[in-house]
Amino acid sequence: MRSLVLSLTLVLSALTFSAANAQQAPPAADAVVKDACAQAAKSNKKVIVIFHASWCGWCHRMDTAMNDASVKKAFDNNYEIRHITVMENGANKALENPGGSDLLAKYHGDQEGIPFWLVLDTKGDLLADSRMKSPTGKLQNVGCPAQKEEVDYFVGILEKTSKMKRSDLEAVRTRFGKIATAAH
Repeated sequence: MRSLVLSLTLVLSALTFSAANAQQAPPAADAVVKDACAQAAKSNKKVIVIFHASWCGWCHRMDTAMNDASVKKAFDNNYEIRHITVMENGANKALENPGGSDLLAKYHGDQEGIPFWLVLDTKGDLLADSRMKSPTGKLQNVGCPAQKEEVDYFVGILEKTSKMKRSDLEAVRTRFGKIATAAH
């Protein structure tokens, strides 16, 4: 009888733990940024925050490119990279980081589309974002850099905000340059 009670207690504990974890909301956007900045400060890095959504093909392309073996180490050595989920629909709305839409709006990305990214210092101050000046002088989101001028802009931001070597920057340029051809 005692082993049955113990077994039932263990099963109930496991179910309670699973249910609690399954219903756990994503962390608040400001907590994501605060944690990233704290981690970056410990390792002398900068922070890249990427606003994204599960349905966003360009968001997935950006993640795939940044995680490619040819560039992943350079990103990992120079940045704490975090994602903030925004703009979800239906049942996926629960995936959104609370406050994510407000943070996106704070950085003028709410009308720009996603992915929208920021580069922050360890204090959370903005160093750069994914808005590049167009020939008309208007700022427009490059999102996932794919066209030559977008990739050049992105690599320029990385050059200014990291300690990436020239070879790392060229590897990023090459990897992101492949996106435009793969998207067609």
